[in-house]
Amino acid sequence: LKFKYSKKEKFDIPIILVGNIYLGGTGKTPLCIEIFQILKSLKLNPAFIKKHHGKYADETKLLENIGKVFSNKQRSEAVKSLISNNFKVAIFDDGFQDPGVKSDISIICFNEKQWIGNGFVIPSGPLREKLNALKRCNYVFINGNQNLEFEKTINKFNPEIKVFYTQYKLTNLDDIINRKVLAFAGIGNPENFFDLLKNNNIEIIETLKFPDHYNFKKIDITNLNKRARELDACLVTTEKDYLRLSNEDKKNIKYLKFELLIDKKEEFINELKKII
Repeated sequence: LKFKYSKKEKFDIPIILVGNIYLGGTGKTPLCIEIFQILKSLKLNPAFIKKHHGKYADETKLLENIGKVFSNKQRSEAVKSLISNNFKVAIFDDGFQDPGVKSDISIICFNEKQWIGNGFVIPSGPLREKLNALKRCNYVFINGNQNLEFEKTINKFNPEIKVFYTQYKLTNLDDIINRKVLAFAGIGNPENFFDLLKNNNIEIIETLKFPDHYNFKKIDITNLNKRARELDACLVTTEKDYLRLSNEDKKNIKYLKFELLIDKKEEFINELKKII
């Protein structure tokens, strides 16, 4: 209802919204970064929009390593700042449930492994809203392998949607290859991170899960280092988790670097060109 009766603010620059309806771990931020790189290669001047959340600073830091981030409790105000600073395209990291700003491209991200879970909305399941939300988006990006059953479900709700698939490619495997690994993560769906390591033939001795956006304490790092010594393993985490560590705590910890590969990338670039 909030979308039906709300008045969306329209801006004079292209707005690309990357969101989800599944709680956590769908690959929004890596896709935002890849879209940013594509736009830069097209000689455009993009920047990121992130709603101001004190506890989600890790995602903002990740984006800040790539480009300029405009953050505000009201996304529309962040867009105004972006425009006044002469940026030409806004990439929203999250915001699919925000009725305040009209987007030119709206993307929903899923992970092939979790898909829609049990199909129920929170608190009964992992969905932020029902699947008929697909009617409001133009594209679905699925991280993982092609699944025609998923595509059928998507097209049942919105036959106009184009589906793209993505894969992660590790870029710093040499740092951890032939090493025993104690992997830990405080992200949504940490199993995807552990599977990524296993699929790249990394020898994982043990895994440890922490809550999403977890702020690691000194005692946590002490215990992790102690356990790694006991196992004769190196500590490996996600870049998001690594950014939440103090410089001192980072000393014995490696993080996974990867790039997002888009299947049919040229086709997607052509879709972007339609709005820029």
